Amino acid sequence: MKTSPLAALTAILAALLVLGTAGPALAHDALKSSTPAKDAVVEALDEVELEFTATVRMPFVIVRGPGDTARQAGEPQVDGKVVRQAVKGPLPDGKYTIAYRVVSSDGHPIEGEIPFTVKGAKTPSPSPEPSGDGSPSAAPSATAGASAPAAEPSSPVADQASATQDDATFPVWLIIVVGGLVGIGIGFLLSARRNKP
Repeated sequence: MKTSPLAALTAILAALLVLGTAGPALAHDALKSSTPAKDAVVEALDEVELEFTATVRMPFVIVRGPGDTARQAGEPQVDGKVVRQAVKGPLPDGKYTIAYRVVSSDGHPIEGEIPFTVKGAKTPSPSPEPSGDGSPSAAPSATAGASAPAAEPSSPVADQASATQDDATFPVWLIIVVGGLVGIGIGFLLSARRNKP
């Protein structure tokens, strides 16, 4: 009779040990703040800034605007916890979305979307300059041509980020469940072996 409570106590202690050590691993890094903030209304924007709770790596940032047009310029820059992405401006009025994906300090991917709106943007309109009708029409075509290549190279990076996500993601909850079941199983096994006549 004394061995049965001992086996149960051993199983409980094993489960608590597994859960106690896995606790810090469950606290993943996250996005702390962004400029512009979620649902913010801005007049102009030169760059996007994302700040995380810990150092990140392998950033991937897309800024999409009206017509699903890519508006990011160049590659994102990482400075410890902060990721900056330059934006092709000036941005016309409309609704925009910042889509991001980074790999956190513990190897887990962090991704999300931040919607914001540009309103009251001071963009040069083609109508006040009748003599420059040819140049505004050429400018959008150049912008459209620049937008298309910017969107195409991002797909291999997206594939690489997806592959990183698959490699880096490891279910921590699985370790907790398996550890708990092993501890309980050991307790019951010891209890059953000692109670045999």
